[in-house]
Amino acid sequence: MASVRAMEEAMVVLGSGSHSKNKEIMRHGRTAHNMSSSSLRKKSDLSLVSKVPCSLLRSFLTNLQEIFLGTKLFVLFPAVPLAVLAYYFQFGRAWVFALSLLGLTPLAERVSFLTEQIAFYTGPTVGGLLNATCGNATELIIALFALRQAKVEVVKWSLMGSILSNLLLVLGTSLFAGGLKNLDKEQLFDPKQAEVNTGLLLLGSLCHLLTLLFNYAIGSGEPGDVAGPTLALSRACSFVMLIGYVAYLFFQLKTHRRLFESPEEDDKNDDVSEETPVIGFASSLAWLIGMTVVIAVLSEYVVGTIEDASTSWGISVSFISIILLPIVGNAAEHAGAIIFAFKNKLDITMGVSLGSATQISMFVIPLSVLVGWAMGVQLDLDFKILETGSLIISILVTSFTLQDGTSHYMKGIVLLLCYIVIGACFFVLKTPLNQPNGLSSGYHSATNDVIMI
Repeated sequence: MASVRAMEEAMVVLGSGSHSKNKEIMRHGRTAHNMSSSSLRKKSDLSLVSKVPCSLLRSFLTNLQEIFLGTKLFVLFPAVPLAVLAYYFQFGRAWVFALSLLGLTPLAERVSFLTEQIAFYTGPTVGGLLNATCGNATELIIALFALRQAKVEVVKWSLMGSILSNLLLVLGTSLFAGGLKNLDKEQLFDPKQAEVNTGLLLLGSLCHLLTLLFNYAIGSGEPGDVAGPTLALSRACSFVMLIGYVAYLFFQLKTHRRLFESPEEDDKNDDVSEETPVIGFASSLAWLIGMTVVIAVLSEYVVGTIEDASTSWGISVSFISIILLPIVGNAAEHAGAIIFAFKNKLDITMGVSLGSATQISMFVIPLSVLVGWAMGVQLDLDFKILETGSLIISILVTSFTLQDGTSHYMKGIVLLLCYIVIGACFFVLKTPLNQPNGLSSGYHSATNDVIMI
C-alpha cells in the first residue's frame, strides 16, 4: 500500500515536472511579439465543429475557425478579397492601396500566431529564430517588392518609418496610456533590455550617418561620381549590421535569455501564454506559407499603387511610406504593446517596440541592401539628411527616456510629440521619387539657385 502511494506521488511529481518543463519551453520559444499579438486573440467556440462526423473535415474546419475567427481583427479579413477584386476589376488604384493596407493588418497578426504554433514543435531556439525572422515579415516583403520595382526611396522611407513608429508612436502611446492608468503607482521595467536595443539602434544609425557624411565628403556635384564608393561602404556596413544582429540573437536566445523574459509570467496569472498548440505542425506550416503568399500579393498591390494613392489623396509618397504604412501594417502588434502597458507590464511593451525597431534596423535594412545588390538595384544606407537626422534624434530621445527604468505619462507625451513633429515635417515636405541622394547634391543645388539669383 505504501509502495503504491509512493508511486502515485512520484507520478504526480513527474507530471508536475513535465508540465513545468513544457511551460518553460513554451515561454522560451515565445518573444514579446507573440505576447503582444496574443492580447488580440480570442478562444474559438468549437462546439459546432466538434459535431462533424468526418475527422478529416472536422480537423479542416477547426483549423479554419482557429485561423480566421481566433483573432479580434477577423472583421478586417474581408479587405483581402476586396483588394483582389478591386485590383482585377480596376475599381480604383487608391482603393486597391487602402484595402490592401487594411488586409495586411490581420495577416501580420496571424503570421505571429502561426510562428508561435510552430515553435511548440521545434523547441525554444528554433522557435525564437523563426520569430526573430518573421517578426517583421510584412515590412520585409513590402521592401522586396519595392526593390523589384526599383522604388528605392519607398524602401528607405517605409523601413525608417517603421523604426520611428515603434520608438515614438508605439512606445509613446504605451507609456502615456500606462501612466494614466497607473497614476497611483510608479511603473517599473528592466532597463537592461532597453540598453541592449538602443545600443544596437545607435550602431545602425552610425552606419547611416557615416554613409551620409561619406557621400558628402567625396561628392563633386555629380551623383554618379559617388554612387560606387557609397554603395561599397553601404554593403560593407550591411554585413557588419547583420553580424551585430546575429550576436544579438545569440545574446537574446542563449546567454542572456533572462533579460528578455517578462517577470509577470507565472502559473497563476499567465494571460499571455497557452498550454498546448491548437493547430498541428504540418497545418501551421502550410497556413504560414499560404499567409506569406497572400501578404506578398497585397504587398505588390501596395507598392504598385502607392503613387496613385498619393496623387488621389493629395499626400506625398514620403508621408504615406513613413507614417501610414507602419501604422496600419503593424496595428495588431502596436495595439498589443499598448494593452500590456495598460496592464502595467512594461517589459513586454519594451520587447515589442524596441525589439521590432532593432529588427528593422539591424536585419531588414541591411538584408534589403544586400538583396538589392543581388538584384542589381542600387540601394544604399544614405537615407538623406532629414531622414537620418530624424532617426538619430528619435533614438537618442528614446534612450534618455528609458535610462532610469521608470515610466510615467509625461515620458509618453514627449515621445508622442516628437512623432507628431516628424510627421508634420514629412507631411509638409513634398519629396518626389527618384530624388538624388546625399548632402552634396542638395548643397550644389542650393548653390546653383543662389548663383542664378
